[in-house]
Amino acid sequence: MTIRKLFFLFWSSMAVGAVTCTVLGLALQFTDQSYGFLKVEETGYNALMMAISGLMIGVFAMMGFFAYLTVNYIALSIFRQKYLWTMLQGYTSLFATFALGYMLYGERERLSNWLYWVLPTALAIGSIVVAYFKAKQTNRSAFVPTVFLMFVVTVLEAWPSINGETNAVSVIFMITPLFICNAFQIMWLHRLVGSANEKTDSANVAKSV
Repeated sequence: MTIRKLFFLFWSSMAVGAVTCTVLGLALQFTDQSYGFLKVEETGYNALMMAISGLMIGVFAMMGFFAYLTVNYIALSIFRQKYLWTMLQGYTSLFATFALGYMLYGERERLSNWLYWVLPTALAIGSIVVAYFKAKQTNRSAFVPTVFLMFVVTVLEAWPSINGETNAVSVIFMITPLFICNAFQIMWLHRLVGSANEKTDSANVAKSV
């Protein structure tokens, strides 16, 4: 991973976050006229603020992504056997799915009655889809770590919006761009690190996630 490739991933993630937040935010505003930053109804102002928020979310997703890569590298050194770390990630992802639903169920009066089952289900399906394409482009061992990244890491990154004094719309506005940014990063990682024919340690680590 060169500095040039790192900067590409950094700025492109910010761009993905900005575009996603702008499109999603405008869609939410047109379907709910009360939705807007600082209660301002002007579409142009809100679009600008949504784009700026998307840039920050892209940076936040990038930080979470590299934090996971660091944890993954350390865990592989600690567990020695790769399948132990993979199993732990798999069990954690499964547990997090039910835990998220249970937590949202307890907040259903504040966050809406449907979010407690729609959000975990949609996030789990999306994570599996991304993991499928990741494994197809690299190797099968990348499936579980990708699911872990797409579900557990995304939920941790979006936790302030889930656990704070927010509503369902705010949760969706936060978690959707984070998920898309993480998907963009994980699908580009193996392309930036090296081709499928390279045998370097860094390429192998990258292709395992």
